[in-house]
Amino acid sequence: MRNLQYSERLNKLGLWTLEERRNRADLIEVFKILNCFSVVPVHTFFALSDDTRTRGHSKKLLKKRCNNDLRHHFFSERVVNRWNKLPSYTVEAKSVNQFKSALQKLRTT
Repeated sequence: MRNLQYSERLNKLGLWTLEERRNRADLIEVFKILNCFSVVPVHTFFALSDDTRTRGHSKKLLKKRCNNDLRHHFFSERVVNRWNKLPSYTVEAKSVNQFKSALQKLRTT
């Protein structure tokens, strides 16, 4: 394994890249917050979009406008686009484990 490139080692071992693991952890945390599996209230970080015309799932988050470049890296800002792109069967999972399984299925397809 020592002579293989990083990406080749990850593929051989079936592991996710660091960026994928961070994105996955962010999405899991959003799921927990939106479904009250976390002690953090939803309105602390997110506002749900009330626009019913959009495609996708019913739990879309509203993207706040920010002028400061620093704010783009906040948890509540960096995760909104990724969350809104998820398919409805993933977002509407009944438990955290179902959500994790749906994310794994998305990764493999």
